[in-house]
Amino acid sequence: MGALKGFMEIKRETPKARPVPERLKDQKEIYEPFPLEKYREQGARCMDCGVPFCQSNTGCPLGNAIPDWNDMVYRDRWEEAVALLTKTNNFPEFTGRICPAPCEGACVLGINEPAVTIRNIEEIIAEKGFEQGYIAPNPPKQRTGKKVAIVGSGPAGLAAADQLNHAGHEVTVFEKADRIGGLLMYGIPHFKMEKTVLHRRLELMEKEGVIFKTNAHIGRDIPAKKLVEDFDSVILCCGSEKPRDLPVEGRDLDGVHFAMDFLPQQNKRNEGDTVPDDIAITAKDKNVLIIGGGDTGSDCLGTSLRQGAKKVHQFELLSEPPLERAPNNPWPQWPMTLRLSSSHEEAGGKITDYSILTKKFTGENGKLKKVHAVKIRFGDPDPETGRRQMEEIPGSEFTLDVELVLLAMGFVHPVHEGLVKELGLELDARGNVACDKNKMTNVPGVFVAGDMARGQSLVVWAIAEGREAARGVDQHLMGFTFLPHSEHL
Repeated sequence: MGALKGFMEIKRETPKARPVPERLKDQKEIYEPFPLEKYREQGARCMDCGVPFCQSNTGCPLGNAIPDWNDMVYRDRWEEAVALLTKTNNFPEFTGRICPAPCEGACVLGINEPAVTIRNIEEIIAEKGFEQGYIAPNPPKQRTGKKVAIVGSGPAGLAAADQLNHAGHEVTVFEKADRIGGLLMYGIPHFKMEKTVLHRRLELMEKEGVIFKTNAHIGRDIPAKKLVEDFDSVILCCGSEKPRDLPVEGRDLDGVHFAMDFLPQQNKRNEGDTVPDDIAITAKDKNVLIIGGGDTGSDCLGTSLRQGAKKVHQFELLSEPPLERAPNNPWPQWPMTLRLSSSHEEAGGKITDYSILTKKFTGENGKLKKVHAVKIRFGDPDPETGRRQMEEIPGSEFTLDVELVLLAMGFVHPVHEGLVKELGLELDARGNVACDKNKMTNVPGVFVAGDMARGQSLVVWAIAEGREAARGVDQHLMGFTFLPHSEHL
């Protein structure tokens, strides 16, 4: 694969980010153009390894044939690379931008050298596909006469719609928001993925025959049972939208908000909407605290800086990750190591305070003024459960002056009120919608995919889930299916 000694002679190189002062003035993607020859060189670093762990269940959930299209890029065989990549990934232009690349964490070269730049190569294959017309509308030659409803237009819903439409079914996607895209539209900041990338794909899908309906809140505005009656099958892709809350004193003060109440507003502004002043949440000229050290917290950080925050702090309950893999985190597992995002670079480096427990919020006249916190430590693991008990460090209490707190602590499960209760869907032990191996729920003909079934996860897993649910639906409707099986689910 690639050049015979490419991994020995060529160093890992990725696109450079635009200067921080420049990119903080806009909402555009942060990376500068990368010469095509550089992508070829990076493709040449792919080794002829005996077992390509990058496409195993510890690497790519979609089972992308990564070594093969790396080699095709190295050899300028772009049309073949596009054809091979899109066999397993419906939306490489999305994952090439926003996936954290577990494939790179499982790269064999990554054992003792920087991994192959798989995600960047995936992105350029997709972009060449659109540029050269290799990715173009391709509606099915014939229709089956079967109608499928998909509730939710995030990556799982879109992947399921794409698969089923190409199988010949009439697909209608219902979205409760005013725009299609779900997490891709209102969860991912523009500086990570400009929405022209999403619009381009949605336009293509519409030309192929997928029907999109916005402002359609199933289970509230439209009874879920009506969809079951009107369609031959239904797939629920509503996400894991119940946020993890922080039930402490002062939680109800004006100024404490969930991250997903904050981020979508900026995306609406970027799309040209006006957010009314009485509901607007902004970081401009404020001291901001972000609680949560994951990707959503990082997105809140980058957005707050672009809005003109005075000062931004970030708390994480867990301990600071190590710089190198821990002994209990060997390759090819995802490396649980310290990472600084582009947003942290914009903030001047590592701003996250680890092992911090928020105790309460205080304010004046109903408005947030201070956060009260304490440092913690974790004891030895419990012999029976393996869990480490958390304890506060005496004398480490402190306060911060803040006017805005953004809770970015993840999500616990899908919203149960509405269609889940209306349809009488069974839940698993974590509160997610339960399903069988074909992604069908306890209600015949009703399927589930993405975070709604899996719990909060990556976009790449959502796509894999959507593809698997589409296969289950096709099998259910036709008695057979030629749609591929997602072997890693």
